[in-house]
Amino acid sequence: MKRNKILFVCSGNTCRSPMAEAILRSKIKERKIKWWDVASRGLFAEVGRELSPNTRRVLEEIGVTVSEKFVPRQLNQNIIDKSRAVICMTDTQKQILDGCGKVYSIKDFCGCDVPDPYGCPIEAYRATRDILMRACDQIIEKIILAENA
Repeated sequence: MKRNKILFVCSGNTCRSPMAEAILRSKIKERKIKWWDVASRGLFAEVGRELSPNTRRVLEEIGVTVSEKFVPRQLNQNIIDKSRAVICMTDTQKQILDGCGKVYSIKDFCGCDVPDPYGCPIEAYRATRDILMRACDQIIEKIILAENA
């Protein structure tokens, strides 16, 4: 059976999209869902950047880990083409990718954009995490389980 991929996209691939990637990967594993992979990329990812320490911290608070080898990566058409769904953190990012494939925004799943917590206090990262937790539950229901039905 062919594997499907969910791709999360944000600006720099240091906070929101890696957080969504780790949360969805954890939920897929927890629910023993097979044949689905998760990845993340940034519209403007810079070489040499790292995952935000606060991203790692708020994920660890809920028992979700991100690989120590994680590095931010730039979005490209090849990974879009290999993805079953591309999910952006904001409607604006979705509009940038309009016409590139099956592109959604988090707002399509939970009713709101995900604000960028970069440079903000830890509470902003927790709020982002909590939005993404709810959104990932909806993504499982509306994309993954619907596709597997």
